[in-house]
Amino acid sequence: MSFTHCPAILIAAPASGQGKTTVAAALARLHTRQGRNVRVFKCGPDFLDPYWHTLASGSPVHQMDLWMTGEADCRARLAAAAQEADLIIVEGVMGLFDGEPSAADLAQRFGLPVLAVIDASAMAGTFGALAFGLQHYRPGLPWAGVLANRVASERHAGMLRLSVREPEQWLGVLMRNPAMSLPERHLGLTVASEVVDALDRLDAAADALAATPLGQMSLADLKRWDVTFSVENGMDAGAQTAPGTGQGDEPSNSQPLAGRTVAIARDAAFCFIYVANLDCLQELGAELVFFSPLADSALPECDAVWLPGGYPELHAARLASNTAMRDSLANHVAQHKPVWAECGGMMVLFDALVTVDGQIHAQWGLLPGTVTMQKRLVALGPQQLLMDGGVLRGHTFHYSTCATPMTARCRTARPGCEPAPDVGEALYQVGPIRASYFHAWFASSPTATAELFVAPANSPFTPAGVLND
Repeated sequence: MSFTHCPAILIAAPASGQGKTTVAAALARLHTRQGRNVRVFKCGPDFLDPYWHTLASGSPVHQMDLWMTGEADCRARLAAAAQEADLIIVEGVMGLFDGEPSAADLAQRFGLPVLAVIDASAMAGTFGALAFGLQHYRPGLPWAGVLANRVASERHAGMLRLSVREPEQWLGVLMRNPAMSLPERHLGLTVASEVVDALDRLDAAADALAATPLGQMSLADLKRWDVTFSVENGMDAGAQTAPGTGQGDEPSNSQPLAGRTVAIARDAAFCFIYVANLDCLQELGAELVFFSPLADSALPECDAVWLPGGYPELHAARLASNTAMRDSLANHVAQHKPVWAECGGMMVLFDALVTVDGQIHAQWGLLPGTVTMQKRLVALGPQQLLMDGGVLRGHTFHYSTCATPMTARCRTARPGCEPAPDVGEALYQVGPIRASYFHAWFASSPTATAELFVAPANSPFTPAGVLND
């Protein structure tokens, strides 16, 4: 066992919507502009915040979750980052103590000092009480300090600063400023690549942060938050306990997808892709190619297709009009080649999609039924899926419901629970298509992941009504 160290900070908040993503991205952008190597991680399952952190830091952003990705994976990624970075930033999820495991659990497990970002727009003296409570609620929690967000004036800032009991914990304020806000929609932040002035917004936030005690810290100042990370001897620090796994419980020398090409949908409609999932597929031996269901007329040459989640509801009319891509996918399926479709990727396969305003859009008709967008969140939380090859960990997060005559082949379950009828997310299997609202973290079970990209035996499928209309 060897050790490496690096300044590291976990940016958290008392609740969602406080501005922690903006602060994390601003801090990354500020130091990156100064020529420093910054590595950012996101706590918990999240596809959207990492787009902003990647833009801010110029480096890939990975998820960290003590349950979904596993402690060994978190430890290895932190150690790898510490060997090359000047600063590590981990953005928390929801409130500091929310969820099992929570951002606080991650901070304590790896000794990451916590910076609390608090929306102070509607408080004064209570700010200090809230900061004190976050710091001391759990004994032994590493602490960096507190930063006030969305502050109205210099006078307001003064009241907030005086409310903090320990002056050294005060790391400054960010004033209300629409120029540095990050736009949102129903599933969270808008993907950074879709925002024309995304980098301008990050620069505005970085400029504002530069005027705070936090933003004025030099590399020498940041050493106060040095964290020591352990590296397994003889192991590449970038790999997990078993390369390509989140839990370290499977052999690492198997490449069941060697010689196979997996075509992955990637565009504005299908953008919920973990970088680590791509890495896992490559470690399994697959060659990866990408295509756009919005813009392309045919699949690339491939042995299997992955339709990840995203926003098909925002592009339903355009997807419906791309009958050439629909027919290409139908031909793929007719040749008994596998398709793994998760959440948004599953939605486009149904007969129809009903948007929140009641408009009905014909979709690709490879699965019978209709998906309907809702105004409220339908499902959220960690889930696990028992496959023949093992247990895949992941999560669910969707605003639509599905009405279909299909019977679920199996269902997901919450951590620590057994699968049960009508509980959890259904996995539908029709011919070589497997589809579910479940978002899988591939590295949690590479063997089960490989199973998704190999057609099941004895499952003939004829996509009637698609090829001949």
